[in-house]
Amino acid sequence: MRPAILFPLFAETRTLPGVGPKLERLITRAAGPRLLDLIFDLPTGLIDRRYRPKLAGAEAGRIATVLVNVLDHVPPRDRRQPYRVRCSDETGVIELAFFHAKPDYLMRTLPVGARRVVSGRIEHFQGRPQMAHPDYILSPEDAATMPPIEPVYRLTENLPSKSLLKAIRGALEKVPAMPEWQDKPFLKARGWSGFNEALTAAHSPESEADLKPEASARQRLAYDELLANQLALVMIRAAMRGQKGRPLKGDGHLQQKAIAALPFALTEAQRTAVAEIDDDMAKPMRMLRLLQGDVGAGKTVVAMLALLNAVEAGAQGALMAPTEILARQHMAALEKMAEAADVRMALLTGRERGAAREATLKKLAEGEIDILVGTHALFSEDVSFRDLGLAVVDEQHRFGVHQRMTLQGKGHNPVDVLVMTATPIPRTLALTAYGDMDVSRLTGRPPGRKPVDTRVLPAERLDDVVEHLKRAIARGARAYWVCPLVEESEKIDLAAAEERAAMLRQFLGEGVGLVHGRMKGPERDAAMAKFKSGETQVLVATTVIEVGVDVPEATIMVIEHAERFGLAQLHQLRGRVGRGQAKSTCLLLYHGPLGETAKARLKTLRETDDGFVIAEEDLRLRGAGELLGVRQSGLPEFRVADLAAHGELLAAARDDAKLILARDPNLRSPRGEALRVLLYLFERDEAVRYLRTG
Repeated sequence: MRPAILFPLFAETRTLPGVGPKLERLITRAAGPRLLDLIFDLPTGLIDRRYRPKLAGAEAGRIATVLVNVLDHVPPRDRRQPYRVRCSDETGVIELAFFHAKPDYLMRTLPVGARRVVSGRIEHFQGRPQMAHPDYILSPEDAATMPPIEPVYRLTENLPSKSLLKAIRGALEKVPAMPEWQDKPFLKARGWSGFNEALTAAHSPESEADLKPEASARQRLAYDELLANQLALVMIRAAMRGQKGRPLKGDGHLQQKAIAALPFALTEAQRTAVAEIDDDMAKPMRMLRLLQGDVGAGKTVVAMLALLNAVEAGAQGALMAPTEILARQHMAALEKMAEAADVRMALLTGRERGAAREATLKKLAEGEIDILVGTHALFSEDVSFRDLGLAVVDEQHRFGVHQRMTLQGKGHNPVDVLVMTATPIPRTLALTAYGDMDVSRLTGRPPGRKPVDTRVLPAERLDDVVEHLKRAIARGARAYWVCPLVEESEKIDLAAAEERAAMLRQFLGEGVGLVHGRMKGPERDAAMAKFKSGETQVLVATTVIEVGVDVPEATIMVIEHAERFGLAQLHQLRGRVGRGQAKSTCLLLYHGPLGETAKARLKTLRETDDGFVIAEEDLRLRGAGELLGVRQSGLPEFRVADLAAHGELLAAARDDAKLILARDPNLRSPRGEALRVLLYLFERDEAVRYLRTG
C-alpha cells in the first residue's frame, strides 16, 4: 500500500485551482498528469529581472526592469501595425509595442501621466529602445510582487509559461513534510539539506549555476532517485536469489561436440564467459547474468554452449530474440552446432500458425524439443515447456524487467536467465538497468575479424560514393545503404528509402533490394535472402538491419545523414560489415553544418571500433535518456538524476543500498520505514512487494 503521506502528490493536476480540462491536457503533455510529475519537472532556465538600467543605458537583447512615466498612446493606422505606448524616464524615451491590442485595457493599465514599473526584453528599433508585450506592468506600490528571478520550464504549444509556473507552485505547496530517509552523517558530509528544502531550492534558482546537475539541491534529489533505483534492484535481486534455484550441471559432452564443429577456436573471453555461466548454473541459486559483447564478439556461440549445458543436465532451453529476422538468423547460425551435438531445435515466431504451431507446442510440452528459438511469441500463454531450465534473452534493452520475469515463470522449477546484448552499455547504465544481474563481458574481436575502414564524407560527394559502389559491385562486392533516420516517422523513413533505392537502380541496375520496418515478415525475409545469396548486390534499408543481420560477403556500409544517428547505433550498423575475409569500408555521409556533438560523434567513430569506449562517449555526449531510446528500452527513466553527471553518486547509492539491506532486510527500522516512502515516491513499488512480511 502506498503510504498515506504521499496521497496528495498522486492527485491529478485538475485538482489544482485554476486548472480546467484544456489546461490539464496541456500540462499533462508538458510535464505529466499528476502533482508528482510537476514537482519533479525542474526548471531548465531562468529569467533575471534584477537588471534595472536607465533608458539611455539599456542594453539591447537583455531582460530589463525600468521605472517610467506614461507619455501618450499611439493607436496604429492599420491593424497590421502594433499599438504603441510611449514612456520616458529622465534619460530617454521607450516605446511599448502591443500587437492585437485591446485599447481600453491598455488605457486602464497604462494611464497617461502615471508612473509604472515595466519588465521585459529590450530591443532597439530605428535607434530607439522598444519593448514588445512587457511581461509585467505594475504600479510602483505593487512592484514588490514581481519576482526578481523566475524559473523557466519546458513548455508545449499553447501552454502559457505563467499557467505552468502557477501549477508547479500549487503542487509544491502540497508537498508534505517528508521523513528523512538519508543517512544523517552522509548528508552532513555532503552539505546537503533535507528533501523538502532541496526541492524548494531546485525550483528557485538564483543563478545559472543552480540549474547545473552539480548544484547542491539537484545532487540531493538525484541521489534520492538513484538510491530508490538501487535499493529496488538490490531488493529484487535478493528476492530472486532467495527463491531456490536448482543446480544445472552438465558433463560437457554436448558442449565438446558443438565446439569441435566450429570452424574456429573459442577466444579467451568466450572461454571465461562459458566458465562463469556454467559455474552459475551449477549453483542451487537462480542465475541472473548479463552477457555483454561488442558487435561480432561471439555471444551467440557462448549462449548456445549455455543452452547445451542445460540440455546435458536434462532440462530444456529457450532463446528469445526481439525480431523475427534475428530469431530466424539465430536458428540458422546454431543449427550446425545443434546437429553436431545431436540436439533437437525448433523455431516459434508469430508467423507459425495452425497445425505446424500446434505440432511444435505438443513436442515442446512432451520434451521432444530440447531448445526453442523464438520471438515474443514465447510469452504466449499456450507455450508450455516440459522442463525449462535456461532462458536466454537476446538484445535485452528491447525487453523490460517484467518480460524477463514472465519468461522465468515458464518453468515448473525456477529458471536460470542469461541476457545478451550487442549494445555495449556504459557501467553506470548497466548498474541502473541490470543491477539485479551479474555481468560477463566479451572484449576483443574473434580471430579473423578485420577492422572496418571508416570514412566521413559530406553529402555533396554522393555522386562519388555511387561511382565507388559501381566499381566495387563490378568486382563482386555487396553493400548496405542505410537511409536517414527521421524522428518518429516511419512514413518519411520509408519514402526516403524507396526514393534512394529507385535512384540507385538507375545507376547500378536491378540488383538493388529494399527492406524496411513496414514490410511483412515473409517479404522482408525474401529481400534479405536475395541479398544473402548475391541475387541483389545492394540492400537499401531503414535501421531494421541494425541488430544481428549477418551477411559475411557484404563489405561496404553507406550511412546517409550519419549526423542524425547516435554513436552506439552507428557502431551497430558498422558492425554489419567486416564479417568476412575481405577488407570492409563504412562511409558516413553527413549534411552540414555539423554541431559540436555531431562532430565529436563522427570523430569518435573514425578513431575507434571498441564498442565499450563508444558507449561511454555516447553517454557523455547524449545523456542516458536518449542512449537506447529509453521508452522502448526497458531502462529506468530518471526525472532528476543525470547518469552522465551523477555517475559517482550512483556508485555511492549502490553501496548504500547493499548496506541498508544487510542491516535491515525488511526495512523495519525508523530509516527503513522512511525508505519505504522513498521507494513509493519514485514509483519503485514493485520492490516493496518483494519485502518479506514480519
